[in-house]
Amino acid sequence: MPLLVTGSLGIDTLETPHGRAEEVLGGSAVHFAFGAAIYTRVRLVGVVGEDFPAAMRDLLASGDIDLAGLELRKGSKTFRWSGRYHLDMNNRDTLDVQLNVLAEAAPKVPETFADSEVLFLANTHPALQREMRAAVAGAKLTVCDTMDLWITGHREELLRTLAEVDGLIINDSEARELTGCGNLIAAGEAILGMGPRFTVIKKGEHGAMLMTGKRVTVIPAFPTKDVKDPTGAGDSFAGGMLGYLTAEGKYDDDALRRAIVHGTVVASFTIEDFSVNRIRNVTRADVEERVKQFTAMLRIE
Repeated sequence: MPLLVTGSLGIDTLETPHGRAEEVLGGSAVHFAFGAAIYTRVRLVGVVGEDFPAAMRDLLASGDIDLAGLELRKGSKTFRWSGRYHLDMNNRDTLDVQLNVLAEAAPKVPETFADSEVLFLANTHPALQREMRAAVAGAKLTVCDTMDLWITGHREELLRTLAEVDGLIINDSEARELTGCGNLIAAGEAILGMGPRFTVIKKGEHGAMLMTGKRVTVIPAFPTKDVKDPTGAGDSFAGGMLGYLTAEGKYDDDALRRAIVHGTVVASFTIEDFSVNRIRNVTRADVEERVKQFTAMLRIE
């Protein structure tokens, strides 16, 4: 079952307590794609500038990722982001953002991608998310991400988008900002009232919460001490989750519960190195071994 992701591709410069990485491959669609490609072939739709290194394109092509929807736009520059993480890597400072090509027209979805059954609308302007949604109108499952910029500055556009998707993946601070609810259970219920049939609220090192109309599921993060770079963890979480669902071909509540476990485990690999250096080499067997460890840890007789 085809899985399509549309979102940003970028060039990142990162500094954490464990080192520095200059001009490495980044972007929401990139981290999602590598996480999802562990389970299924991923169709990527995005745009980069003519400064995008050929080596980065080759790196993308080395995964199970279809790049027919990747546009290299002449005369434009690739999105760039620079950030510094604190000792507590839940906190970071953005040092520089250059939207570049992301401030231009959205890329087109190839006609050959229009039959995609699962669609992830990674973080971008909500109006562009709806445009992409319309291009894949037959998708059986559509999930989106968002951020504080759209919540505060483009709320009405975001609400229109939420009315058209099946699921929203969002972090805890954004959930509170979107709903005005301090309690995350109340925030989740409010999000469901906006249109999605489920929402996943990410809580960083404290795990994630899945809410559907039937139940609430809360799980911790997979315990790991080898945290080098948390950039992209949330996107690879979404990739692992939707990659698993696509491979299973089931989207009911029980499948969603299993999927957030897989998303959590995939994210635990991402944070173990900079950029996609770790996740690009992870196999399904690697994930299943950690899922086995994780579920055993959660089971209390």
